[in-house]
Amino acid sequence: MKINFSSNKIKKQDIKQVEKILKSGWLTHGKNTINFENEFKKFTGAKFAITVSSCTAGLHLSCMALQLKKGDEVIVPSQTHVATAHAVKLTGATPIFCDINYLTGLINPEKIKKIITKKTKAIILVHMNGFSCEINEIKKICKRKKIKIIEDCAHGLGSMYNKKHVGNFGIAGVFSFYPTKQITTGEGGMLITNNKQFAKKIRSIKAFGIDKDITQRKIPGYYDVKDLGINYRMTDFQAAIGYKQLKRYPKELKLRKQNAKYLYSLLQNLKHIKIPKFNEDYSYFIFPIHSTKRNNLMKKLKDKKIGFSIHYAKALHQMSYYKKKSFKMINAERYAKTNISLPIYGALSKNKLNYIYKALNEI
Repeated sequence: MKINFSSNKIKKQDIKQVEKILKSGWLTHGKNTINFENEFKKFTGAKFAITVSSCTAGLHLSCMALQLKKGDEVIVPSQTHVATAHAVKLTGATPIFCDINYLTGLINPEKIKKIITKKTKAIILVHMNGFSCEINEIKKICKRKKIKIIEDCAHGLGSMYNKKHVGNFGIAGVFSFYPTKQITTGEGGMLITNNKQFAKKIRSIKAFGIDKDITQRKIPGYYDVKDLGINYRMTDFQAAIGYKQLKRYPKELKLRKQNAKYLYSLLQNLKHIKIPKFNEDYSYFIFPIHSTKRNNLMKKLKDKKIGFSIHYAKALHQMSYYKKKSFKMINAERYAKTNISLPIYGALSKNKLNYIYKALNEI
């Protein structure tokens, strides 16, 4: 038996739609982009949804729109993809790393309080693994200190907190459509916000700072540039692929949760691994486990042809670019040494989940 880490989400009808768009010659600024944004608004409950070329681009745009600059500080969890910190650094601001809760990988609200300074302008919350952060507690802290919240929802499509989709709690929420994610456009992302002026700013700076979209120009080529901008647009054929998958995603999300619940029931009593408690509100981008015997587990999984990954093998403050000699975060470093990401997509049968359990149980 072979189990891939992620499943192919692109169907034959998606490919036919892409072919149709390619033949039309209208590859950007098209109706498929509008359809995808509208469907994403509907799915997340956000007032505005804006396609971007990647989640990293969306995070960078959010930092640009907040006018972050040199001398400003932005709190970032140390256990996340490096893109979260890079988005801050690209504006000239400084990412300040915060420790996490060990089992979940989520930023620790108590640690946030200790690193806020007069320079702190924003915080980027990361909904690791499709788990949602303790948003209410964090919002209280940020409200008192007038700190803006950006939500990195790269793992979070379908994740809820208090019956509200993640990404709706700060000034912006940004999603990833990388190939391993819940839906994919190859590369690509979506930014949501409930702030009209912020949405207008994002739409401008994601397209060079131009004040009029191509559909708004009465005379071709007639526009003004009012912001410093960049090209972070998604193509129309990528949007078509994303739209089709998003329409199918509610069924996939339901199956992911069912699989996560079943796998949790199998693994929760294994002594050599630790796992976070199952939560119906989480979208389960992956199924994380922790073990001090990670090398043995990875060898066993590889021998059994079970796909896996690590999210992530180094905490950000351990990366050469960000490293500080006197810096130590016990939970983030421990998480980096012990985490393994197991597959949990909807196409996995109970037979395959049992196969994963048996492989882990043999250690």
